[in-house]
Amino acid sequence: MFDRILIANRGEIACRIARSARRMGIETVAVYSDADARALHVEACDLARRIGPAAPRESYLDGDAIIGAALATGAKAIHPGYGFLSENEDFAAACLRAGLVFIGPPPAAIAAMGSKSEAKSIMARAGVPVVPGYHGADQDPQLLAGEAGRIGYPVLIKATAGGGGKGMKVATGAGEFAQALASAQREARAAFGDDRVLLERYLRSPRHIEIQVFGDAQGNVVHLFERDCSVQRRHQKVLEEAPAPGMPPERRRAMGDAAVAAAKAIGYVGAGTVEFIAEQDGTFFFMEMNTRLQVEHPVTEMITGLDLVEWQLRVAVGEPLPLAQDALAIRGHAIEARIYAEDPDRGFLPSIGRISHWRMPDEDGRVRVDTGYRAGDDVSPFYDPMLAKVIAWGEDRERAREALLRALRDCEVAGVTTNTAFLGRVVAHPAFAQARLDTGLIEAQRDALFPPPAAAKPQLLLAAAIAELVALRDATAASAAASPDPHSPWNTVDAWWNGSDLHRIVLRFADGVAEHVRVLVPHGDDRVSVGGDAAAPGGAGGPIDVRYAQRDGRLVVEAGGQVFDARVVADGDLREVFAGSDRARLTRIDPLAHAGEADEHGGRLTAPMSGTVVAVFVKAGDRVERGAPLVVLEAMKMEHTIAAPANGRIVAVNFAVGDRVAEGADLVDVDEGQDEDAS
Repeated sequence: MFDRILIANRGEIACRIARSARRMGIETVAVYSDADARALHVEACDLARRIGPAAPRESYLDGDAIIGAALATGAKAIHPGYGFLSENEDFAAACLRAGLVFIGPPPAAIAAMGSKSEAKSIMARAGVPVVPGYHGADQDPQLLAGEAGRIGYPVLIKATAGGGGKGMKVATGAGEFAQALASAQREARAAFGDDRVLLERYLRSPRHIEIQVFGDAQGNVVHLFERDCSVQRRHQKVLEEAPAPGMPPERRRAMGDAAVAAAKAIGYVGAGTVEFIAEQDGTFFFMEMNTRLQVEHPVTEMITGLDLVEWQLRVAVGEPLPLAQDALAIRGHAIEARIYAEDPDRGFLPSIGRISHWRMPDEDGRVRVDTGYRAGDDVSPFYDPMLAKVIAWGEDRERAREALLRALRDCEVAGVTTNTAFLGRVVAHPAFAQARLDTGLIEAQRDALFPPPAAAKPQLLLAAAIAELVALRDATAASAAASPDPHSPWNTVDAWWNGSDLHRIVLRFADGVAEHVRVLVPHGDDRVSVGGDAAAPGGAGGPIDVRYAQRDGRLVVEAGGQVFDARVVADGDLREVFAGSDRARLTRIDPLAHAGEADEHGGRLTAPMSGTVVAVFVKAGDRVERGAPLVVLEAMKMEHTIAAPANGRIVAVNFAVGDRVAEGADLVDVDEGQDEDAS
C-alpha cells in the first residue's frame, strides 16, 4: 500500500479522502491556492503545499504544479477527487510519466469517455441506446442551429467536457438558440478549458439514474447498484438517493449489466459512474460516463457498508476488487442533500462572504456530514459554492427521509446565505415523499417550494429581542464591574427615569418584508414582558410574559404557553436566528441613524453578487426592451444574466468585460422614461 499520497483537490472531497487514508495508515499531502491557505482540507492532511493564486487555472488546474508538489513531498500517488483535473487524460498521463500512480482509470479510458460526444458514439456502436442528438466535431454555430432544428425543440446544449450542470443550457425555440449556445460555450470554456458542445433532445419528465461501477487491473468489473439523482435545478443535482425508488429487480439487473459492459468496453479501472436518463415507463438511454468518484458516492457507501475511497486506493496499488458481484447487497436506503452557499429566493445566486457561525448535525450511524468548511472560513467566488453534504440512512426510504429532515433542521450557517431551508421544503414536499420523481420536480412544484416572502415568525423576533437584551446585560455588567460606582443607575441595561419602575428598550428589526418594534420591560433576571404587534408565538398582539434561560449557546424560551429553543448569531447589525426548521435574517435598525434615509435606486441595475463581467451586450444610448440581456456576470463557475427590468434607454455602462465587481456595484444605468424615439 502507498505510504503517502497527494490529494489534488480542495474542500469536502479532500477532507473525505484524507479521512479514509488516515484510517488506512497512509499519510496525505494537501495542495492549496492562496484563497485556501487556512482551509480545513489543509489542516486535515499531514503535509501541505502551495500551488498558486486563487484562480483555478493558476492552481488546482495547474497539473505541473501539482505533480511538482507530489514529487517534492515524496508522495507516491495522486488522488484527483472530483472536478478540476479528475477527468483530464493529459494530467493522468503526466502523472504516470513522472513515476506517480494516478488514482483513477487509465488515460485511454478517460479519453474514451471524456468527450461526451465520443462516449455516445462508442455506446451507440455497442448497442446501448442513446438520446437522439448531435455529437459531431463540427462546431460551426450555423450547423449547430440547423442540427437543433432537426432534433426538434426543446434542445439541450451540453459541454462535451462538462459536468455538474456547468456548460448546460436549454433552448426552447430557434430564437433562443444563439444566446444559449454562446452562454454554454463561455461556461464550458471557463470551467473546463474546452468550449465544444453537443446537442440532445431535451426530455421533459425523465428520471436521472446512475450506476456506480468499479473495475480492477485484473479485468474484473462490478456495479454497486444505482442512485436516483432526479431532483435537480439548473441541471445540477440537489438530492441524491440509493437505491432508486420503484426500481424493479429486472431493470436494476439490466441497467447494471449495461453499465458493467460499458466499463469493460474501455478497459476501465477504478471508480466510475455510468449515467442514464430514464423515461417514466422505465426506458433508459445512456447519457455519459463520469470517470471519477462522484459527489454523491456517500449514499452508495451508506447502503453497502463499503468505503469507496479505500476501494480506489486498493485497486490503484494493484489489488483485485475486494468483493465479487454476488457478494454485494443493498441494505436500507440513503438520501443526500447538498448544502450550497446560495440564495434560492434570488434565483440561486451564489453567496460569498465569511462564515460567522457553523453547526452541522451530530454524526451517528444514521447521519453523516461531509464538509470542508467551519466557522471563520471564507466562501470564495473562485470555486463551487457547495459547503457540505448531509447524508441520512434508514431501514427504508421514509425513515431515511425523516432522518434527513431532522438533520437539516440542525444545520446552522450564518454569514452567508444557504439553501438549507429550501432543501427542507423539497424533502418535506408530498411529491418527493411519495417518490414522484423527475428532473422537473422543482420547477413543477415552484409555488410550494418558493413561497412568497413573509414576515419573520413571532418566535424568531422574540428570540432576537431576548438575545439583544442578554447581550446588553452582559455588556453593561462588564462595564459596571469596571466602574468606580457599580451600583449607579447609569450602569443599568435599560433606559430609566425617576418615579417609574418601568425600564424600556425599543428594538427595531427589519426582515426584508416588514419592520417590527419590540418593547422589552424587564421584571427580573429571567423574566420579561414583550409588547408590539404579533408579539406572541401564536401571533396575538399585545404584551405577553416571557420566561427564558440560556443553555449551550441557545435560548430556551417559554411564551404564550409554548416552549421553544433558538440560537441568535450577531454580526454587526445582522441577526441570524435559528429555531428548528425556522430561520430568519434580521437587521437591527437604529431609528436615529436611519432617519430620513430613502431607498431610492432609480434606474441603476446593481450586481446581485460579487463576480466577473464576462459579457456586455449594450452601450450608452442604446434602447432596450424589458427582459433584454444587458450584462452577464460569472461567479463560482456559473453565469448570471442581468436583464432590463423595463423598456428604456441605456444611460451608462459602468464596467467592461473582465472587470471584477462587488455585490451591489452599479453595473448599468437605465432611464426607463426613454423607451421611444423623440419625434
